Amino acid sequence: MGLTFSSEPVSVSTPATSANLGPGFDTLGLALTLYDDLTARVTDGGYTVAVAGEGAGELPGDETHLVLRAMLATFDELGERPAGLAVECVNRIPQARGMGSSSAAIVGGVQLARGLVADGPNLLDDEAALRIAARLEGHPDNVAPCLLGGFTIAWTEGAGARAVRLAVSDRVHPTVFVPKERGYTASARAALPSAVPHADAAFNAGRAALLTHALTAAPELLHAATEDRLHQGYRADAMPGTTSLVAALRSVGVAAVVSGAGPSVLALTEVPADFRPGTEWRAETLGVDVAGALVKGSMVELA
Repeated sequence: MGLTFSSEPVSVSTPATSANLGPGFDTLGLALTLYDDLTARVTDGGYTVAVAGEGAGELPGDETHLVLRAMLATFDELGERPAGLAVECVNRIPQARGMGSSSAAIVGGVQLARGLVADGPNLLDDEAALRIAARLEGHPDNVAPCLLGGFTIAWTEGAGARAVRLAVSDRVHPTVFVPKERGYTASARAALPSAVPHADAAFNAGRAALLTHALTAAPELLHAATEDRLHQGYRADAMPGTTSLVAALRSVGVAAVVSGAGPSVLALTEVPADFRPGTEWRAETLGVDVAGALVKGSMVELA
């Protein structure tokens, strides 16, 4: 028997995310309270996407759009595609700024597809959903917190991506500084060396372990816990404004890091009221999202 598709639309809110968090390169991520809202319905034919907000007029309106690509990959995993899909996106997560916009689109697509299918969560559980999303994104550090919420530790083993979610201390206060210019993960990765000194790897292993403790139980240790020697220094020349802002924040005691591959900057502790980042930066004071990508209106609601 084939799948049963919903005759009603489903919606999902996908949170922005910040990956790496300093020392946790490609493994640690945090969900933030800034959201893209996506709605999808099954149609008689054709695949379309309408975009409002961030990316409007730039992103494709057909099956090459990342949300639809993720939906179709998920339907393929489930064994059947609907005849058509109409998707509407209201995007608030800045594009290409290191805040997980592509992961939000991918996770949103996976969740919408699950929500449009009767018994979707049982046919494709959260672990399988994470594996699909990570495969499409290329790494799990953003898709894990987007899907699960909170602070996540992600890794990859034989079957694919896996992740655990941990609760964040209520004394963690994220602020994101978003620049006008964009950055791109591919070019940021190209700046990284193929090997690093053993001492730097050991340094980051210790800081990543400390960061887990600091985020969940001891935020007073966040300044030390967010030190990094694996990636931020190698990318500094390509993002001088980002590098300068991270240094300026850290010099006044703020636990600041490059958000993902940049160019945004994430502060995890309170920023002094008199701190001035410069006119090229927009500051967003956010919370930690604890729910992940929530689906509403599905045949079986997903949380």
